[in-house]
Parts: sequence; structure tokens; C-alpha cells
Amino acid sequence: MQEIDTYYEFDRPPRTDATALPIHPPPLQRAIDEIGQWFRKWKIEVNSDKSAAIQFKYGKIRSRLIVDKNTPNLKILDANILWQRNYKYLGVTLDKNLHFRDHIERIRNAALVYKARLGAMLGRKSKLSRRNNRTIYKMCIRTVMTYASPVFAHAAAKALHRLQVVQNKFCRAATDAHWCVRNSILHRDLELPTIFKYMKDASKLFFDIAGSHPNALLRAAVDYQPPHPTHLIRRPRNVLFDPPDALTAAVESLNDVNDTHD
Repeated sequence: MQEIDTYYEFDRPPRTDATALPIHPPPLQRAIDEIGQWFRKWKIEVNSDKSAAIQFKYGKIRSRLIVDKNTPNLKILDANILWQRNYKYLGVTLDKNLHFRDHIERIRNAALVYKARLGAMLGRKSKLSRRNNRTIYKMCIRTVMTYASPVFAHAAAKALHRLQVVQNKFCRAATDAHWCVRNSILHRDLELPTIFKYMKDASKLFFDIAGSHPNALLRAAVDYQPPHPTHLIRRPRNVLFDPPDALTAAVESLNDVNDTHD
């Protein structure tokens, strides 16, 4: 019998003639290469140590893998771009699942540091007036917790509640109130909106400005149909349609009562 040579495709030696198919980089790498060419053209230096790649993937359960298997490595100007689970970009910590838990935890810790440094002025023994205490809090502590809030205001209520706890402690210390006084009463006396209310108003203002911006690309970025309320994926604009939390509803109820008496 005549022997027949059989081999699989991966055993076949590579083709060296002109008909061999070229190997193309992935589309993302091609886009990065084009950006690199633009950098070289305009003589812009890129710090590869500050460059990172994140694979955004929605999921309620955190995966131990940073990226999916067989994900190609990326390079910019012959320097490797490392895949990261989370990365700080323009002051906002982005995580691969866009839950913003890492960002909320970071700004909460930063707010606690500022609160501790200002403890002499914002504590129970402070001789400043409530108005001055509130002004210092809004300028030095709340701005840390609510910076770029339209980006993460749609995060889970449990995560955002950790920021509200910081404000609750400030209200109790600034008013020197007993532990049995409700947080809603403290917010009413200080005329201070809750974190949920403040972020919701800031998000509404942001989307209103972006929707009427002269730049067509910016208008298109915020012009989208919100998903169904039962949809699992939450988007930044969802915060505009969310009902108020229990504390915000209680504060608004007290404010309505005061307006009625006035």
C-alpha cells in the first residue's frame, strides 16, 4: 500500500512565498498605532508608565481575572500597556465593572482625613457658628466626596450610603445633637441637602448643559433612550429617575412643613 502523508494545518510550515497572508494586529492595537503616529508627528511625549488598559465588562460578581483569556497585549510607541483592574483617570477611579465602589471608598477615606484635620473647627466644642461650620464642610469635605458626581451618582445605594454617613456625622457634631435626634432634623436645621439630593441636582444640571451644548458630539453623547426600569444595566442618567431615599424624603417632608408654616 502507498503511504499517504497526513498532517494538520498547525503542523504545516509557514508560507514564504508572495501569496502568504499578512498578519494584521487587532483593531484596538491598530487604533493605538495611529495615535502613536499622531504623537510622533506633533512631537508629543507619552509617559508609558501612566498608560493603562481596562477591559470594561458588566457583571454583578467580581471576576478574579483582570482580562479574559487570550487577550492580546497592547503597546504604545514600543512600550507595553499593562492591563489593570481599576485605574484613576482625571480624579475618578474606574473599575472594570463600572461599579465605582473603589472610587467611593477612596473619596470617603479622603473626606475622613480632611474631617479629622478640621476637627477643631467642626467638632462639638467648636466656637464657630453653624453657618460657618456648614460653609467649611461644603467647601472642604463635600467637594471631595461629590467631585465628578454625575459620573458615579448611579452607583449602588449601599455604596453611596457610606458617603451619607460622613455627612451625618458632621451634622451631629456641628449641631452638638444627642444621639436620639433624627438625621433628617439635623439636615433641616443646617439647611443642608442629602448626598443623594445634591448628586441628583448636579447630574440634572450636567445633562441639561450637555444636551444644549453647541458641540454636536457632546449632545449626541448624552442623547440616548434610557433602558427599561427593570433592566440590569444602570447608566449615569438613571439617577434622574430614581426615587429619593428614605432620608431625602424625610428631609423634604420637613422642609415642606416649614414652608407651609411660613
